[in-house]
Amino acid sequence: MSTVLVTGGAGFIGMHLVDALLAEGERVRVLDNLDPLAHPSGEPPAQFPAEAELVVGDLRDRVAVDGALKGVDRVFHLGGVVGNGESMVHVRKAVDVNSGGTATLLEAAIERRATVRRVVVASSMVVYGEGAYRCPEHGLAAPGLRDRDQLARREWELRCPRCDLVLDPVPTEESTPLRPSSVYGITKRDQEELALVLGRAYGLETVALRYLNTYGPRQALGNPYTGVAAIFAARLLSGRRPLVFEDGEQVRDLVHVTDVVRATRAAMDAPAAPGNAVNVATGNPVRVAELARMIAAALGSGLEPEVTGEARAGDIRHCFADVARARELLGFEAHRTLGEGVSELAAWVATQTVEERGDEALADLRARGLVS
Repeated sequence: MSTVLVTGGAGFIGMHLVDALLAEGERVRVLDNLDPLAHPSGEPPAQFPAEAELVVGDLRDRVAVDGALKGVDRVFHLGGVVGNGESMVHVRKAVDVNSGGTATLLEAAIERRATVRRVVVASSMVVYGEGAYRCPEHGLAAPGLRDRDQLARREWELRCPRCDLVLDPVPTEESTPLRPSSVYGITKRDQEELALVLGRAYGLETVALRYLNTYGPRQALGNPYTGVAAIFAARLLSGRRPLVFEDGEQVRDLVHVTDVVRATRAAMDAPAAPGNAVNVATGNPVRVAELARMIAAALGSGLEPEVTGEARAGDIRHCFADVARARELLGFEAHRTLGEGVSELAAWVATQTVEERGDEALADLRARGLVS
């Protein structure tokens, strides 16, 4: 019986994927280094399934990767360092683990391409930097990133480089230019481009999935660099107001982890998927302050978000996805509505105890001049 390898399979999305694969009768091996940022105890989560084989090892270690690939015919590559803020502080670590670790995995998979059928790589919306925009006068626009002077003036919206009108956010297609605004974004672009370029060169089937803002149960509530929904939930669980940067009107696309898992599984078998990058999202925009209020209401909290008027280096203004390619190539559409997903997240969060470290992380970013 063949084995499926899931790198990062002890993490948030990875463990949900492992559960789904095991439920289908797959033999699953996990390669994970149990990074303390996501696993403070250095141990796998209590929910980690006993039926999965866990190999504790680093993606940068070729010996560990070779061992993890023995008998494997499919690879889901979800391992790596996450978080824009974390990457802007620990630059070398993010590049080494995400870019270097992916290169190590791909070299090993290429040597086994006679038996490794396909590699599905978890990319991210952060590869885009800013999402797509339209000017009322000039149509589609690809503005540069906002500069420090603009942010210091608290002029949050992007403007047309031709006429200076405020741009309207529109669904971001996969053909949108990639202009990452953080080290994390650069490394995720590296991961997907390494996979797609080497896949074409060596005849190895590779697919890159650009996850939008993924949320749901089992997210690392103690990790201050995790997804926005978990960060808000952790603050509220500690009796504190969620911190919302800029003016709270930023647009994001929240996709439930169960939908992400469905898309990821579909990418392994979809005949037309190899060689492509594909958005995994709902296509439905939500404003960040509105999301904070939704989570507070679901938790029975009357706490309003604290809108700081500050900007973080590496943050973008708006991004929500065009999902046509996922529908066409993967046969995927998101099922879980944001209201349903937030209610489920709140029910799970209410059972958790967490040491919320957001203030500590924010103080560090401020001290480094990365929040202003």
